[in-house]
Amino acid sequence: MTHSFARNALVLGLLAAIGPFAIDMYLPALPSLAADLHATTASAQMTLMAFFAGFGVTQIIYGPVSDMVGRKPPLYFGLAVFILGAIGCGLAPSIEWLIGLRFLQGIGAASVMVIPRAVIRDLHTGVEATRLMSLVMLVFSVSPILAPLTGSALIVPFGWRAVFVAVTIAALLGMVLTGLVLPETRPPAERIASDLRMVLSSYWRLLGDRHFLGLTFIGALGMASFFTFLASSSFIYIDHFGLTPTLYSLAFSINAIGFIGASQFSAHLGKRFGMGRVILGAVSAYAAMAAMLFIVVLSGIDRLSVLIAMLFMTFAFLGLVIPSSMVLSLERHGPIAGMASALGGTLQMATGATMIVVASIFFNGTALPMVTIIALCAAGAFVLARLTLSEREVAAPAE
Repeated sequence: MTHSFARNALVLGLLAAIGPFAIDMYLPALPSLAADLHATTASAQMTLMAFFAGFGVTQIIYGPVSDMVGRKPPLYFGLAVFILGAIGCGLAPSIEWLIGLRFLQGIGAASVMVIPRAVIRDLHTGVEATRLMSLVMLVFSVSPILAPLTGSALIVPFGWRAVFVAVTIAALLGMVLTGLVLPETRPPAERIASDLRMVLSSYWRLLGDRHFLGLTFIGALGMASFFTFLASSSFIYIDHFGLTPTLYSLAFSINAIGFIGASQFSAHLGKRFGMGRVILGAVSAYAAMAAMLFIVVLSGIDRLSVLIAMLFMTFAFLGLVIPSSMVLSLERHGPIAGMASALGGTLQMATGATMIVVASIFFNGTALPMVTIIALCAAGAFVLARLTLSEREVAAPAE
């Protein structure tokens, strides 16, 4: 592995982790945040949904802008907006203010999700792109593993507002890394003209691309099942099963480790069997595990150890699906990689935000609504994989 390959993976991973860091770190605080601001569980969950809404909607702007002006200027802008939002969240006097400021923070965080994916496509395609995407996800995975633990370590002595001080520091670090270490991968010669009609026509072409949409929504439904877990798990683990915020963070980390650990095998398996075959096999196993989890919970088995173990297996298979489907969806769209990444990210975040709303509507204090939504997302991803992937993609190993 070359020095620049590892360096790019580290910087892109740390940048991509900033948004999830702002989500995962305050998950243990949701119950105490709701109590402190005299808010309902649904209102507290709306702070998460507002972040995802801002995160998703503005990706479609960052993508084409980064194709036009280069990858780094939109990163600086997004990180600055994120920092303003974080400072505001730390000072929020009510749940309504917090929801609004989380939306602003999400607008900033969108830049560090969409642009690193476009940078990967600028640098690599095929198995090498999957390898870099998997390494980025390994660095990025520091967030779901360590962020809840860091959050609970801050929340217990200092209260939930301390979380936003920490994410402000993380964003400032991201800005320094962007300036000093990250190369500009979109040189002036490769930038496209800033024509709104061309941008809209490119998005229209992508929306008509069945292969792109199918792969995007395979990833979207997979991510939506994980977002449902994000929105519901703290209330289930802390309020229903009686865990402390620190024990919840450890339990959450176990599920995240399954997702991240498996993702590291995606490039190796893609090289050996072909990315199409890896996606289909992993989606099939993910759907089967999610269906088994639903049946177990529906039958009345309400044990935390069973829930954690089965979620670990479900999300481990999902970890093979996400990087492979992201890379394959961008494979045919190099000249407009920023736009393709942005549209894919927007559709995925919109799907995730919708599922968070559904989860908050049906939440009843138990795990059943959460695992039902996870099972439905997994079944949808399986159907899409069967419809989207051609026989050639499923049969042919990667070159």
